[in-house]
Amino acid sequence: MLEVANLNVSIGPIPIIRNASLAVGEGQMCGLIGRNGAGKTTLLRALMGAMEANGKVTFDGADLLTLPPHRRVGYGIGYMPEDRRLVPEFTVEENVRLPTWVVKHEKADERLDWIFGLMPEVARFRERRALELSGGQQKMVALARALMAGTRILLLDEPFEGLAPALARRLGEVLANLKGQGVSVLISESNEVHVADLLARAYRIERGSVSPVA
Repeated sequence: MLEVANLNVSIGPIPIIRNASLAVGEGQMCGLIGRNGAGKTTLLRALMGAMEANGKVTFDGADLLTLPPHRRVGYGIGYMPEDRRLVPEFTVEENVRLPTWVVKHEKADERLDWIFGLMPEVARFRERRALELSGGQQKMVALARALMAGTRILLLDEPFEGLAPALARRLGEVLANLKGQGVSVLISESNEVHVADLLARAYRIERGSVSPVA
């Protein structure tokens, strides 16, 4: 479904991602494992169009690198950044619905009900403003927002980072429940502790170079 081949990303004259290649199959959960500074965030941001990149990225046959970022969301790609990027003054529900304000979603209400059924804790504070939530709660809202857009695939950047053990377990349960929903997932983490049992395939990234984990 998602195929990345010879992807290169630089910041100014400094190469960050070097000839990276990976693939995520339909309904498959794959890991991108690497230490802080290895290039995980840069790679995911490049896939979403937030950074310029060279190489080839195809999603369900479409050449993503030729599309503007908002068109990529329209292909059913959801992105959860490491720093959450919620709108503080918006309510939880408004933050979750935000992707549908950019890209028309004919079944937005139905999708929202499905997400709230999957994550009832988010539904319980749907009327609260994002700035009133804890960091862990904001992570859950960021995942819900990614799910609103990500009907086909999710790109999750260190979703477990900084979570208390109870919330980390709960997040793992939510991701495990996605396995039967046909949603593909590419999840970056600094180590395999939280995701090892979820992954069908893993890649390791080091100094911007990606290699499959045997």
